[in-house]
Amino acid sequence: MAYWDYPRYVSVAEKRAKAARKLIQLRKKNPAIQPIVIEGRTIAKTWWGKSWNLNLERYADYSNRIGRGRSYVRHGAVLDLQISAGQVKSLVQGSRTKPYSVTIKIKGISKKIWQNMKTACAGKLDSLPELLNGKFPKALGEVFTAQGRGLFPSPREIGFDCSCPDWAYMCKHVAATLYGIGSRLDDDASLFFKLRKVKIDDLIQQTLKDQSYKLLEKAEKMSSGKIAESDLSGMFGIDMEEGLDLDFHKTAKKTAGIGKNSRKAAKAVKTKATRKKTGRQSTGQEKTRPEITHKARIEKTLTTGRRQSTAPQVGRQVSG
Repeated sequence: MAYWDYPRYVSVAEKRAKAARKLIQLRKKNPAIQPIVIEGRTIAKTWWGKSWNLNLERYADYSNRIGRGRSYVRHGAVLDLQISAGQVKSLVQGSRTKPYSVTIKIKGISKKIWQNMKTACAGKLDSLPELLNGKFPKALGEVFTAQGRGLFPSPREIGFDCSCPDWAYMCKHVAATLYGIGSRLDDDASLFFKLRKVKIDDLIQQTLKDQSYKLLEKAEKMSSGKIAESDLSGMFGIDMEEGLDLDFHKTAKKTAGIGKNSRKAAKAVKTKATRKKTGRQSTGQEKTRPEITHKARIEKTLTTGRRQSTAPQVGRQVSG
């Protein structure tokens, strides 16, 4: 019962019970709903959740109005909250039996600001999990939260609508939804980047590139020295002579072009030469020459030398 047109006072316990009953009804129809459940007095506990709420509270347009939603989100009035690219939809239990529908639209981060963020993160982020857990240099956190120049939206980038009859610029249901976003980021910080329409991987991409360059430089220094011939044999698929010591870069340069196609080409040339030689022998156009071994050539040279040295002596004996 209301007196003098004022609504009846409803205790927090009664509000909680009402929201809990409605949640049970909604889950029977839609098991996929995602309510905001606050444990304790703190709405957000992680860096991303806290930063989201602090960003909203520091703007004059919101500071005097957003507080209206704190009690709503704490006693479980946000029965469902879904975050998608550039949009948040929620169901908030109010004074009426049917929950109110809230839609919040948030613009994506501008290309200029996002490029500045990527530049600022170059070489400063170790991994994606640490970024999502808020474990990064303090200076980088200040860049993320810079008013109007960071990752978090300003009031001009946020638009909202509620099905309630409240004429206020920001009703309690919208305010409760905005706080609910901060709480949801505690569970999954990657939703923040989805909401702002950017790829979280871009922030650590430059760091990974820097690490790759360092690894390549290290590998280049290691590969500039000598390596074992057994390693070369296994690497390039060739047999090395005993005691042969080759430089890695020279060997790599020589064998870099040896692939499947080049092996086929070499085999084709060898086959063609064999056929040509066999053809000449069969037609009698070219006689085969006996193969002269290295040992035979040495013996021939020695024999020729002895003959030349004895020729003048034989001549004098004949003439005498």
